[in-house]
Amino acid sequence: MTPTPPLVELRTATAADAELCARWGSDDLFCRAAEWSEGVPVAERAAFLRRLNTAPPADLLRLSAWCDGVLVGYADVQGTEPTRRELGYVIGPSAAWGKGLGLAAAQAGVHHMFEIMGLETVWAEALDANVASVRILQRLGMVETGRGAPSTYLGRPTHYRQFSLDRSAVGAAPRSTGRQSGATELC
Repeated sequence: MTPTPPLVELRTATAADAELCARWGSDDLFCRAAEWSEGVPVAERAAFLRRLNTAPPADLLRLSAWCDGVLVGYADVQGTEPTRRELGYVIGPSAAWGKGLGLAAAQAGVHHMFEIMGLETVWAEALDANVASVRILQRLGMVETGRGAPSTYLGRPTHYRQFSLDRSAVGAAPRSTGRQSGATELC
């Protein structure tokens, strides 16, 4: 029997969400993979995330990802172009990885970008060494468009792979339940 994929709901990130996300900073594996600084006190990280959630830069929309009443990550919409933006997503802590939450959050982010924001193109990058993230972008139907900047992942040299998805390439849009204003659920 195939397990049911998780349902992820996206909501505008709040100050309270920042407090929850800040706790992921005590997970060393998560910090290394997500490129968060290690050893930052929870209160300091929470203050930074609170500012980011409540007064983000003009080119950032952060959406908290919830599953079964638990904050499991966030999806970021970045950029200022009227028809094209970048998708980013993070699932935390590392104990939540491998359960389909990354794919569900990314699907919800794409849905929000196409159906709520009316964008025509979504693009994203993933580190080549982060096989799970590359696989998620491929499963979204994104097409690889090029090689990005060099970087490191968990201490290994690697590079970014760039992907893009056009609204016209997407079949039936994921369903939106409309249970909560601004919320999107994907299955």
